[in-house]
Amino acid sequence: MMYRFIQAYLTRRYAGLQHALHHPRQHQARILADLIRQGRKTKWGQAHGYSRLSGYDDFARQVPIHTYEAFYPYIERVLKGEPDVLWPGRVRWFAKSSGTTNAISKFIPIPPRSLHENHYAAGKDMLAVYLHNYTGTHPSRISTGKILSIGGSSELSRYNAHARYGDLSAVLIENMPRLYERGRAPSKRTALMHEWEAKLEAMAHETLRQHITGIAGVPTWTLVLLNKVMALAGTRDLHAIWPGLEVFFHGAVSFAPYRSQFRQLIPHPQMRYLETYNASEGFFALQTEPHVYDLALLPHRGIFYEFRRTGTDAVVPLWQVQAGVDYALLISTLGGLWRYEIGDTVRFTQAAAPYKLVISGRTQHFINAFGEEVVVGNTDQALARACHLTHAEVAEYTAAPIYQNDAGKGGHEWVIEFAQAPGNLGAFVSALDAELQQLNSDYAAKRYRDIALQLPLVHVVPPGTFHAWMKQRGKLGGQNKVPRLSNQRDYVEALLALQA
Repeated sequence: MMYRFIQAYLTRRYAGLQHALHHPRQHQARILADLIRQGRKTKWGQAHGYSRLSGYDDFARQVPIHTYEAFYPYIERVLKGEPDVLWPGRVRWFAKSSGTTNAISKFIPIPPRSLHENHYAAGKDMLAVYLHNYTGTHPSRISTGKILSIGGSSELSRYNAHARYGDLSAVLIENMPRLYERGRAPSKRTALMHEWEAKLEAMAHETLRQHITGIAGVPTWTLVLLNKVMALAGTRDLHAIWPGLEVFFHGAVSFAPYRSQFRQLIPHPQMRYLETYNASEGFFALQTEPHVYDLALLPHRGIFYEFRRTGTDAVVPLWQVQAGVDYALLISTLGGLWRYEIGDTVRFTQAAAPYKLVISGRTQHFINAFGEEVVVGNTDQALARACHLTHAEVAEYTAAPIYQNDAGKGGHEWVIEFAQAPGNLGAFVSALDAELQQLNSDYAAKRYRDIALQLPLVHVVPPGTFHAWMKQRGKLGGQNKVPRLSNQRDYVEALLALQA
């Protein structure tokens, strides 16, 4: 009975989602008007003249763009319990995010409206899309079991008498309606364990004999958990443990380098994958078609979007974006973030309703030591192609520049941990270099006849190296990501030092 009720509810929800995807400007205008109304009640809004704002042009002209560092003095006041600073009332919950660009923790305000109208609502949209896509010959039975949520690594903590925080997954779990608990695993007690390695062990034991029909998490940590579960069960056949497993909802990092690993680990022909774009600041987009990996931007879930063309100060709203252009993502949210630059760059593959995009990188995660402008989207795709050509599988990687030598030439230095190493490392490096040249004309120009860049230098490190490095940095956990690219050499040198 419950199964049929859930199916019917999500079917109706899918119709509403489709309307929103095809009428994005209408929803974005409604959201901006609501945000401005709420902002007028705040000290931020009073300081920035929200009472005089009448539409997008006024908003863009009068409200400055902020990074987290510039925003923090306001967030600190909210953390201390001051009401009506960025959002009406007091905010009691914060998502703590370490980010990947520095060691400073970010505290993102999560008022109730942000929880319910963005994070939870978009999660239900995700399930509605999934069920809609699989109603034919092999219909989904996901509602008959539990979704295993890998989650993050932090337990809930008190910042002071006024504020509590944890990583996003912990905040979501703590505030989740009790009905939802029936459909997820592991237990709340296990999910909120602090020590990440002990938590993975507990999750493996707890879920080994549960009816798991779906998994949600970051690919890297999901692979670690699945290997623990199979080791406990004494089998390499995951479907022998969880015969009902049918889908992996993944996000946070590109799935391209991991796709082949998951297909080998879970060879069942009915296993499905769905990508999401979900961050502490909000749930932004999701994959709506089974074999099309672009993500549909959600225009109706409490976030107003703007886009700054990278390398310029030019900012446009959603309805003015162009396909094929890299933009830094700016958001104004139900959590009181105003024209906030979150650090991601996106590229639209479809600049009309429904708007579709790919995550092209980070505003601070790139290599541009010689004018090559290599971003994470380039390296993820190049690695996936090189792996395909050389029958290899990458578990983790990071890269940085080698600054110019006496001959005036530099290069890129890579540290790669393979799940399956190539038979010929030289062939792998050549394929990686060739694909980067295909994807990035600036890189190709610098590589022409080794004018400025030499062939990449690749170091292969043993399994577990990146895990040990992340542990050393205090960055173990489901919401901590390995920094892929840096214009500085700190990450590469730290990893190589572990091998010395």
